[in-house]
Amino acid sequence: SPRLTDIPQSWLTFPCHKRRINSRTVDKPRGTRDPATSSRPEEEAPMSEIDGPLARRSSVAVDVGGVIVGGGAPVVVQSMTNTDTADVDATVAQVAALHRAGSEIVRITVDRDESAAAVPRIRERLERLGIDVPLVGDFHYIGHKLLADHPACAEALAKYRINPGNVGFKEKKDKQFIEIIEKAVLNAKPVRIGVNWGSLDQALLTKLMDENQAQGSPMSARAVMREAIIQSALLSAELAEQTGLPRNRIILSAKVSQVQDLIGVYLELAKRSDHALHLGLTEAGMGSKGIVASSAALAIVMQQGVGDTIRISLTPEPGGDRTKEVVVAQELLQVMGFRQFLPVVAACPGCGRTTSTVFQELARTIEDDLRRNMPVWREKYPGVEALQVAVMGCIVNGPGESKHADIGISLPGTGESPAAPVFIDGKKAATLRGPKIAEEFQDMVADYIENRFGS
Repeated sequence: SPRLTDIPQSWLTFPCHKRRINSRTVDKPRGTRDPATSSRPEEEAPMSEIDGPLARRSSVAVDVGGVIVGGGAPVVVQSMTNTDTADVDATVAQVAALHRAGSEIVRITVDRDESAAAVPRIRERLERLGIDVPLVGDFHYIGHKLLADHPACAEALAKYRINPGNVGFKEKKDKQFIEIIEKAVLNAKPVRIGVNWGSLDQALLTKLMDENQAQGSPMSARAVMREAIIQSALLSAELAEQTGLPRNRIILSAKVSQVQDLIGVYLELAKRSDHALHLGLTEAGMGSKGIVASSAALAIVMQQGVGDTIRISLTPEPGGDRTKEVVVAQELLQVMGFRQFLPVVAACPGCGRTTSTVFQELARTIEDDLRRNMPVWREKYPGVEALQVAVMGCIVNGPGESKHADIGISLPGTGESPAAPVFIDGKKAATLRGPKIAEEFQDMVADYIENRFGS
C-alpha cells in the first residue's frame, strides 16, 4: 500500500510551473524572471500552446444505470436531493425537477429503515412518470445493515456511495466495508468510494502524522492530510477489488472544501489511479461564493484533463431552487467547451449608453424561453444546443456581436435612432421598429430554429 515516503517531492518544495523559453521547457519558481529572455515578470506561452484543455485522462468506464462515467465519455452532470427520502412524494418531485433541469444522475440519502424502504417506491413512481434517471444511495454509518435488511432498496438503486471514513470504526471498519461491497457484487452495482476531509479516516491520518513526525516533519500537516485523503481512496478501492468488485464498477472521489486543496488532491489522485473520478467541492457555500469556488476549482482540474462526472454542491437559500446546482454544472461544462447543453445567449453588460432595460429583459426572456423548451427541442431539433443568439444594447458592439451570432439583434441605446437591426448568419436580415420589437425578435428566433434545425 502507499506509504508516506511515496509522496511526490513536488509537494515538499517551492511550487514551480513549466515555462517555454527559446524553445526549451524549464522549471522556474513562480514570479521569477529571466532577464536574458524576457522584459516582463512572466513569460507568456504562445496562444497555440494554451488554446485548449489537456487531453482527457484515461480512466476505466463505469456504467451507472445506463449512464457511462469515465472511459472517455462526456463529463456527466449529477446532483443530490435534500428531501427526506422517506417522504416519497417530495423526493419524487425533486428528483423529477433535477432530472428535467439536466441532472443525469441523482443521489438520495439512505440513512434509516424508513428511507431505505421508500427507495423502491420512489423508483417505481419515477418510472411511471417516464423518468429513467439513475438513483444513487448515499450511505453513512449503517449502510451495511440497511442494504442487508432492505434487499429491494439494494436492487432499486443504480449505485451505492460509501464513505470509508465512517463506514465503520476500529475492527468493524473493514468488515462493514466488505459487507457493502459484497452487496454491490451480488446486485451487480457500481460503488463510489467517496472520501471527505470532514469525515476522514482518523486512524489513517494519525498513522501518517506519526510517520511524518518520525521523519523530522518534512511535510506540513496540510500536506499529510491531503495524502491521507488520497490513500483512503486508493486503499479502499484496493480492498473493494480484493472483495470481488471489478474495477469497472468503482468510482473515486476525494472532496475537500478549499479550492487549492481540491486541485492538489485530485491532480495527484489522477496520477496514481485510473479509476473514474467524481469531482466536487464539498461545503462550497451559498450564492455567488459557492458558484465561484466550485467553478474555479473544477475548471482548473478539468482543464488538466481530469474528471469524469461533476456535482456543484451549493447551499440553497431557504426555500430556494435545488435545480440551480444543475444549471451551474451545465454552464461550467458549456463555457469551457466540454459539452453543449443550451443555446448561448450573448448580451452586453450595459453602460451609460443603455439606460433602457429592454435589452436586459429581452436577453432574459430569450434565455428562459430556450431553457424551458430545450427538453422538447432537443428531440425535435437535433443540434439546436449549438445555436448562438446575441441581444445587444447599443451601436458600439451591437452590430458586430450580432453578426458573429447565428441570429442577433442590436437594440437602440440612449439617444440612438429607435431602430433595431437583426442579423442572421452574419447578414442584416431586417430592422425592427416600434413597441413590439421584443416580441417580433422572439418570433424570428423561433422561425430560425424551425428553418435551420427542423426536419
